[in-house]
Amino acid sequence: MRFDPSPLLGAYTVELDRHGDSRGFFGRVFGEQEFAEAGLVNRFVQVGDSYSTKKGTLRGMHYRLPPSIEAKLVRCIGGALYDVIADLRPDSPTYRKSIGVELTADNRTMHYIPRGFAHGFITLTDDTEVLYLLSEFHAPEYERGLRYDDPWLDIDWPMKPVEVSAKDQGWPQFDPGFHGVELLRGL
Repeated sequence: MRFDPSPLLGAYTVELDRHGDSRGFFGRVFGEQEFAEAGLVNRFVQVGDSYSTKKGTLRGMHYRLPPSIEAKLVRCIGGALYDVIADLRPDSPTYRKSIGVELTADNRTMHYIPRGFAHGFITLTDDTEVLYLLSEFHAPEYERGLRYDDPWLDIDWPMKPVEVSAKDQGWPQFDPGFHGVELLRGL
């Protein structure tokens, strides 16, 4: 595996080291030792799968508050998506900055999202499927979200969404009290 640091502190794209021959290749998606050596979360307790039928489906921007703050490793296994993260850690030099990475079934690039980041994506093709490794168990009471079009984040999405859940449309504009980002201080 190759860990390429992103412009946002603690986030990485992860590339497979492919070992191939005439049959194809083999590459490790996750290795506990390699992640630990890179200083990343190396224990994942759940694997999630998200499937979207339509191009332009937007999911996000989601994050968790303590004590259930999670790190994620995200990989597209069908279709293509634009994966966006935003740093919500008030003490971070990249606080309120966001980046997007194109993840496709063909490029096999993964996105490592550290604790204290909001995450979302928009599908670039029909029939897009995403696999997530999650460091924490599902805990809806600690879930929070930001509107994907919140000017506080200033995310440059590659297209206008055609499908957004009522929940994701319903997140309020940024409010430090509701969104709890002060609880992410020190991450």
